[in-house]
Amino acid sequence: MPPVDKLLLEEALLDSPQTRSLLSVFEEDAGTLTEFTNQLLQAMQRVYGAQNEMSIATQQLSKQLIAYEKQNFALSKGDDEVISTLHRFARVVDELNSLHTELAKQVADTMIFPMIQFRERDLTEVSTLKDLFLLASNEHDVAMAKYSKLPKKRENEKLKAEVVAEVSATRRKQHHSSLQYYCALNALQHRKRVAMLDPLLGFTQGQINFFKMGVEMFSKKLDDFLSSVATMVQSIQGQLDTEAETMRLTQQELLLASETTYMPDNNTTTSKKANRNLLQKAGYLNIRTKTGLVSTSWDRLYFFTQGGNLMCQPRGAVAGGLILDLDNCSVMAVDCEDRRYCFQIVSPSGKMNIILQAEGKQEYEEWICTINNISRQIYLTDNPEAIAIRLNETAVQAVTPMSTFQKKHESFRPKQVESDGAEAARSEKSLTEVPESADPLIIPGTPIRFDLCLASDDSEQNPPSSGRTNPFGESCPEEDTTPEDSLLHQVFTVRFLGSIETRTDQGDEVIYETMRQVLAARAIHNVFRMSEYQMVVSSRRLRFIDPQTQNTIISFALSAVPLCASHQDNKRLIGFVARGPDLHMENGASLNCCIFETNDDGNEICSVIDFGRKITQAEKDPEALAALMKATELSADGRFFLLGQTDKDETDACLESEA
Repeated sequence: MPPVDKLLLEEALLDSPQTRSLLSVFEEDAGTLTEFTNQLLQAMQRVYGAQNEMSIATQQLSKQLIAYEKQNFALSKGDDEVISTLHRFARVVDELNSLHTELAKQVADTMIFPMIQFRERDLTEVSTLKDLFLLASNEHDVAMAKYSKLPKKRENEKLKAEVVAEVSATRRKQHHSSLQYYCALNALQHRKRVAMLDPLLGFTQGQINFFKMGVEMFSKKLDDFLSSVATMVQSIQGQLDTEAETMRLTQQELLLASETTYMPDNNTTTSKKANRNLLQKAGYLNIRTKTGLVSTSWDRLYFFTQGGNLMCQPRGAVAGGLILDLDNCSVMAVDCEDRRYCFQIVSPSGKMNIILQAEGKQEYEEWICTINNISRQIYLTDNPEAIAIRLNETAVQAVTPMSTFQKKHESFRPKQVESDGAEAARSEKSLTEVPESADPLIIPGTPIRFDLCLASDDSEQNPPSSGRTNPFGESCPEEDTTPEDSLLHQVFTVRFLGSIETRTDQGDEVIYETMRQVLAARAIHNVFRMSEYQMVVSSRRLRFIDPQTQNTIISFALSAVPLCASHQDNKRLIGFVARGPDLHMENGASLNCCIFETNDDGNEICSVIDFGRKITQAEKDPEALAALMKATELSADGRFFLLGQTDKDETDACLESEA
């Protein structure tokens, strides 16, 4: 007999959409079997009814034949031979009646009763277990909804313990009911074969016994076939017994699992650490969806990654749908509606973003690391797993202090790995290979700052904006008191990644080394949050403004920014080295390298900063300034505009009004 399909009991706890889809196939098969069984039982009952009617009919026929001689026929002379013949037929019919009665009894015992027993015992059991499974699944969904709404801060520990206990109890109940339901469906695949063959075997044997006296030759030919059918039924029954024992042992083994298996957020000391080398991830997440102008809702859906795409598959769906292309996207932790374990994925253009919530801390960290690995397009290389492991090992070592930059350079030199892929090797090379130096570019042991305010600590040099802020979040625009700012004014949206104290401001290698150490430190220490600012480049200063309050957070003089560069491969990463009184450090150092992420072209931002420095240097020489402005695009009154970054119509209107 060919093997039968079965549900894996190990997948019962995960309850993934794939398992639900396979379960729906088994349920559809069970429904079809139930409908067919009812129709088959009706046909068998008609056969039994006909056979029982045949027994009653032959009995009445025998009585009627005997009653012939008792009839007062007007012309009944010479009927003695007929009467004796009818008596003989009556005895034959009586013998046939006994055979038909025995056959009807055999049909009832060997064909009707097993089919009724299969319908009432097996099919009804499957239907009952299905209702229990759906009820347990609904209770688990309700408990998970309560758990997802637990506040992040100042949460009631007693309430949290009750909700966690409720989730654990409902998940255990769902697991138990699903295991019983899966076992019943698996056993049904064997029992339906026995249920179809065993009644027909009994019916056929009864018919053969009925006609055995007259069809000896035929019955001998059929005996071999019936014996083979009986052997097959015994074999199927043996397979059922073996499979039932295997499922029983597997069920016991799964039920002996630790209680932490059912807990949604296992933060115990024995919990596994997050795997940072994943290139694929799947599981349930809560997604935030807008339902109105200000109202939102959270839906628990099954998400998985496929190549460079984030897919989503609702329950009952045959396949998943595309949510977002993860190539070159950015992922960060966010605070959303006082929920825990929330993170945001932003597309490279910044026009599309989604907010998701993980079930626990480990899932939360693994999702962020996986999306970060996919966004770097490691999966396109020939050996993505090895490259992901090597890059994460490099990130771990990148934050280790060393005596000289040469030692650090040697420790991060990539090992020879066949088929690593050109793109990942070029990205790692741009972060690690720099010219040799006797002294390190980054001072060993220097702490990495992840807050722009802490990177400066210069409240006297950069006071907050004096613009009045009203309760609705609006602020009065700052008055432009510096006429030099009219020569250049460009605004870019950036996100601060971190800063490190440096020893030199010569060469782009110091910026590349800072980028590598900052990104490595953020990955190692789970720093996913980034602050967003508006970078305003004028003809004299480089200012960073809070987009919410429009207050100036920190300001640098362009003369104190001697170096600015973007990443060689990822143009969204930029950095600059600032010196002078604008960065006041405790140990008296005057150089600090700041790293930012932007949605614009990093080379363009560096070009604007470089142009501002040129204006600052040429201000003392009117002729040089005139030559510089003449070499650029000038308006009617001599002001400089980058028409590719500002609104040209608004610029022309401004020029006409001032003319």
